[in-house]
Amino acid sequence: MTDIIQLLPDHVANQIAAGEVVQRPASVVKELLENAIDAEADEIKLIIKDAGKTLVQVIDNGKGMSVTDARLSFERHATSKIKSAEDLFQLNTKGFRGEALASIAAIAHVELKTKRPNDELGTAIEIEGSTVKSQEVIVTPTGTSVAVKNLFFNIPARRNFLKSDTVELRHITDEFHRVALAHPNIAFAFYHNGSELFNLPKENYRQRVVHIFGSKTNEKLVPVEEETEVLKISGFVGKPEYSKKTRMEQFFFVNQRFIKSPYLNHAISAAFEGLLKNGYHASYFLNLTVDPKTIDINIHPTKTEIKFDDEHTLYAILRSSVKHSLGQFNIAPVLDFEHQDQFNTPYSYKDKVGKTPTIEVDRSFNPFADDASVSRGSSNSNSSKTSFKSAPTANWESLYVGLESKTNHKQEDKLDVNFEKELTTETIFSDASVETSKTTFQLQQKYIVSTLKSGMLIIDQNRAHQRVLYESFLKHITIKQATSQQLLFPLQLSFAPNEINIISDLKEDLEHTGFVFSDVKKETITITGVPVGVPESEVTIILEQLISDVENDVPDANFSAADLLAKSMAKSLAIKNGQVLNNTEQEHLVNSLFACKEPNVSPSNRPTFITMSTDDIEKKFM
Repeated sequence: MTDIIQLLPDHVANQIAAGEVVQRPASVVKELLENAIDAEADEIKLIIKDAGKTLVQVIDNGKGMSVTDARLSFERHATSKIKSAEDLFQLNTKGFRGEALASIAAIAHVELKTKRPNDELGTAIEIEGSTVKSQEVIVTPTGTSVAVKNLFFNIPARRNFLKSDTVELRHITDEFHRVALAHPNIAFAFYHNGSELFNLPKENYRQRVVHIFGSKTNEKLVPVEEETEVLKISGFVGKPEYSKKTRMEQFFFVNQRFIKSPYLNHAISAAFEGLLKNGYHASYFLNLTVDPKTIDINIHPTKTEIKFDDEHTLYAILRSSVKHSLGQFNIAPVLDFEHQDQFNTPYSYKDKVGKTPTIEVDRSFNPFADDASVSRGSSNSNSSKTSFKSAPTANWESLYVGLESKTNHKQEDKLDVNFEKELTTETIFSDASVETSKTTFQLQQKYIVSTLKSGMLIIDQNRAHQRVLYESFLKHITIKQATSQQLLFPLQLSFAPNEINIISDLKEDLEHTGFVFSDVKKETITITGVPVGVPESEVTIILEQLISDVENDVPDANFSAADLLAKSMAKSLAIKNGQVLNNTEQEHLVNSLFACKEPNVSPSNRPTFITMSTDDIEKKFM
């Protein structure tokens, strides 16, 4: 029998490795940017075309590579960052895998140009699908330029799984943010299809955060600084009043490497306990510095999850540090029962001496004396003193003239009516006066209960209203004939640049629902009209919810943006559980629900109502 186990060819092994390293264009961006940082570059350019599907190019001014190094860098397990297995536990560099360039070259066309500072000429290498097409000597600036073209050209199935350009660009932007925030001492530039998206100079950490997330971010930041033997913390957290529905502004960096840690995120949430509204998340940009020997960053292929030796200590330090910063900058409420602001002396009165007030009393005043005696007594007293006169009490008896006779007549009439009225049988319930025509009633301010011929109908008022609003908004977006109400004063809202991009992508669909935008800038939008029935105070909530839904659902080419928009707006404007509805509103909601095309489920495919037949109810009494 022949042997069946064989070694894989290099190009097949590289394509398999590429599945771990390169999941989408953003993965290429991450690997190339980290290589440029490890090359000690202080200026890095990222050039993207068609959301990375056509071109991903990273140009740096680092130390470059020799001819041998340039050729060897595309071999598997080739790296300059580790020499022995012990180095894996003392890593201070980024991509040490040794498979990144080999994996990228297996599934794309790669052009590498590099030159060291002391060399007169550089090296250019072209590779297609792990095959070296050319290698020559060229004139090129100091540093390295890696251009990755036609990603997944030889794996059509993987290319078909890529999302729309908008979604892929959003992932690339997220990776760019993570690398740029971790290295404020490096200048970054980001271009997409010829237009400049970011141009970040060398700056301090606060300036880097503000340049990426907008100038309004500066007033939202609270500094966090703490240094212990185990951990050093530096960075910022956002003030509670600026919390968001999305987690877009949550960044942990351990030794200048972006990580995701639900455990440490819970420490931040614990520090903000009682300060955030339900459904909102705190913003934070925190750098953690620990001993490389105490962490393991090999537990995930993308290196975004790491293992700490002593997580409990880090949790306690992080939580207390953030809580201390919030209290130190008067963000968190302070309970002090002995201090009251109203007793503080104003600054302008601190050197003045208090004066003793003078009190004058009319010693001849007698409240029980009549007007004549008072006037006589007051004439004998000092004229500068105040005279008090009692109100005239004459004729007060006239107020009660005839009242007694009227009362007697009414009581007699009432008695006569009671004697003449026939006896009626009382019901066993005291509230017999309740309207019998009422067809619905509200249960626990959450459910609407109505009767059916066969039993009982119970409706979830929030889900039902979501369904009604969803179909209404979807209809308006489809037929593009929504009406809007003009605002008396334009509404100007501030968002981060990446959030502005999301709103810009959905601007046309938003206008079809009734929104009117007069201006959309890099960090602000101006709204002059809103859909009919939408209060002005709800506009910010609607847009924040929309941004959150876009981030979480990530609509692709096969997903309708109009559908997502209609769902998001319906979720924001629907009647909330706990809201009291009168009888008319309850009946209107029931009628509107059953006028919908799909009344059985909410936009999120959850049941809007249940029914209980008479038989089901009777079984409960058996």
